Amino acid sequence: MKKPFHLFDVYGIELEYMLVKNDNFKVAPQVDELLTLKAGQLKADIDNGDIAWSNELVAHVIELKTNGPAKHTDDLSEKFHKNILEINALLQPLNLQLLGSASHPLMSPDTDTQLWKHSYSEVYALYNTIFNCKGHGWSNVQSTHINLPFYDDIEFEKLHAAIRIILPLLPGLCASSPILEGQITGFKDKRLEFYKTNQKEIPELTGLVIPERVFSKLDYHATIFEPIKKAIQPYDKNKILDQHFLNSRGAIARFDRNAIEIRLMDIQECPKADIAICAFVIEVLKVLVSKKLCSLKAQKSWIKEDLFPILNDAIKNAEHSKIDNKDYLKLFKINSASTVNDVWKHLYNIVKSKLHKSHHEAIEFILEEGTLATRLLKAVGTNTSEAHIISVYRTMQNCLKTNDLFQS
Repeated sequence: MKKPFHLFDVYGIELEYMLVKNDNFKVAPQVDELLTLKAGQLKADIDNGDIAWSNELVAHVIELKTNGPAKHTDDLSEKFHKNILEINALLQPLNLQLLGSASHPLMSPDTDTQLWKHSYSEVYALYNTIFNCKGHGWSNVQSTHINLPFYDDIEFEKLHAAIRIILPLLPGLCASSPILEGQITGFKDKRLEFYKTNQKEIPELTGLVIPERVFSKLDYHATIFEPIKKAIQPYDKNKILDQHFLNSRGAIARFDRNAIEIRLMDIQECPKADIAICAFVIEVLKVLVSKKLCSLKAQKSWIKEDLFPILNDAIKNAEHSKIDNKDYLKLFKINSASTVNDVWKHLYNIVKSKLHKSHHEAIEFILEEGTLATRLLKAVGTNTSEAHIISVYRTMQNCLKTNDLFQS
């Protein structure tokens, strides 16, 4: 975002997908071949009209993102889907295709992970030296990111306060990582369970996932960036790592482009689901920023230590997570203990009239049928044989082709 936009003027959406082999369903570290097929030479970043393509940390993941700020989300599902169809067509001669959801259910990261070896490779190599990026938490964690602009400190304060409040609820919409290495993990959002401790060697990077109570650029630098800089110094002798890149909280301030990036959303089975969820979350944030549900003072008062337990339970139980914290529920004008799904249904009723009609079907389906994690678990049932899991995930994989939601 080159020039400062005001709140909700524009949006940036990022979607991550893995490449898998058609014959054996293993991850395929061949994103460089895909990008070469598209551009005629290897390019780490490719402009493809309204959508851009780029590499990620590992060689089997490609990121699709809005090519610059988008003024609305109404048509983004179709634009992303068009690019997915193009990518799958390019991958066909390689006997590969894209796979949705946040985690491959059978990947063995120790043997299947290959880091990106081309541009930015020195950054990735350093990360690997510090953290060992061959674990699930690095190489098997596809996500959706929302980037939202702010103009100045006044708008940053409002946006950061609202985002912090909504973060604990996100697994109840987005969880899609319940199975790893053929085992039901017991977590609907295993990606976020890894997220909590992925960088435990340097805890200043992630903190408690929920960002601290900081509401100005100056305070953010003092409270978050400076401790990060100090903590990374012994590892980053050549000073190649940027503070914005290092900050790994669930929402990060990008003062280099005047935006906040929300990072706690597992990617779904198709763009129709992802963009609907993004649009829904944005409308809820608009309501919070407008102070129609609760005051800015009330939102700012919440410390990370009180928000984290709500997030932590939602990571495990997603939409079925129970919220007993009455003060938290009062932020949304809910007066009794509720599940996370109940809170989202309540918020949907509030914002439905503002949400573009093209998103209604997907949100209502998710609120009634459950998160993708819940639907995948239902489809797998008690049969965790490799053949059955592959069968279920291939059915889900077809959702990328049709841009329809997965039904268990």
